[in-house]
Amino acid sequence: MVVYLLWTYCFDLGTPSKGGRRSDTFRRLKSWEYFRDYFSAKLIRTKRLDPKRNYILGYHPHGIMCAGAWVNFATEATGFSNLFPGIKSHLLTLKLMFKFPLLRDFVMAGGVNDVSKESIRHIVTKQGTGNAAVIAIGGAAESLDARPGSYTLTLKNRKGFVKMALQTGAYLVPVFCFGENELFNQISNPRGSRLRTFQNKLMKLLSFAPPLFFGRGILPTIIGFMPFKRPVCTVVGAPIPVKRAVANPSPQQVNRLHKKYVQGLINLFEEQKHRYGLSKNIKLRIV
Repeated sequence: MVVYLLWTYCFDLGTPSKGGRRSDTFRRLKSWEYFRDYFSAKLIRTKRLDPKRNYILGYHPHGIMCAGAWVNFATEATGFSNLFPGIKSHLLTLKLMFKFPLLRDFVMAGGVNDVSKESIRHIVTKQGTGNAAVIAIGGAAESLDARPGSYTLTLKNRKGFVKMALQTGAYLVPVFCFGENELFNQISNPRGSRLRTFQNKLMKLLSFAPPLFFGRGILPTIIGFMPFKRPVCTVVGAPIPVKRAVANPSPQQVNRLHKKYVQGLINLFEEQKHRYGLSKNIKLRIV
């Protein structure tokens, strides 16, 4: 253990920013099929992704635990490689996750990397083509809105991923997970409330949000911290082309592409929502 810790903290801390240590054996473990079946998780392709290009996939909503993101993009339980042949998915998460021994190796085995600029750039420029960086764009802030029936996305001022797409020439792809927000309840924390203000302060201090959530217990009728057994369906939308890489994109270029992305995400939601029992009156709220 001492040798492992010395190696990790002296030589291996940069690995999550440089492609990680992906294991196809890990991604295909039988246990992930049980995880998939608990949520009846499905991955839906609406358009083909060309393996001659690289992509940045924006995953929405973040939810409490990103269950849909993990099962679809860090495992093969829902058949990512069959649906998108020639594309290698890299789910990205906070650098903090890679500070913990053993946990860091566990998540890296699924092809998970950190969400730093260095990491994204490495995935979409230094590993050839056919790579997809998957980012939960709303991040910690969005998790504070995660509750059943919520369709509020933290996206209005999230433009770093758009700028990175312009700088690298990676195509943007909107992804929406129907059911992600249905997996846990969360104590009421409307924007402007004392609780939400306190949570926002903690988020700035800790770099992650502390949602006060609860789900089911070992028995379905008991409150606990297990996710509810509800369907999770992740729909991958159409790619939004980036014609060429721009070393220093202007604010106008960033805003223009961001607007296209937001509209593409809204279109995806509107086209698909009836398939998952949502009424035509339900709309995405972009904040």
